[in-house]
Amino acid sequence: MAVMTAPTNTPVWVDTARCKACDVCVDMCPAGVLSMQQEPTSTLGAMISVIAPEDCIGCNDCELHCPDFAIYVADKSEFKFAKLTDESKARAEAIKNNNHRLPENYGK
Repeated sequence: MAVMTAPTNTPVWVDTARCKACDVCVDMCPAGVLSMQQEPTSTLGAMISVIAPEDCIGCNDCELHCPDFAIYVADKSEFKFAKLTDESKARAEAIKNNNHRLPENYGK
């Protein structure tokens, strides 16, 4: 198997062809980087979305827990990740409390 390289300036990305929208990665993300978004073509009506890539801390929890190997995190030697902030923790909590989706008016 070839080593996957990150797209330029991208800390985390998803292979939507492999993703079954189980939301495990969203639940595991401590920084609120991931969220489920409505997607009518998906079997479950939703698909994973990277909503705050600039807040990714590179913990790899999403990648390590994905049952379909559909999410990838850049290598720490290729990307400078953010630090975990109170704001990103609060966003993660709001997403988890809203059925793994970012609340509609969050942060506005």
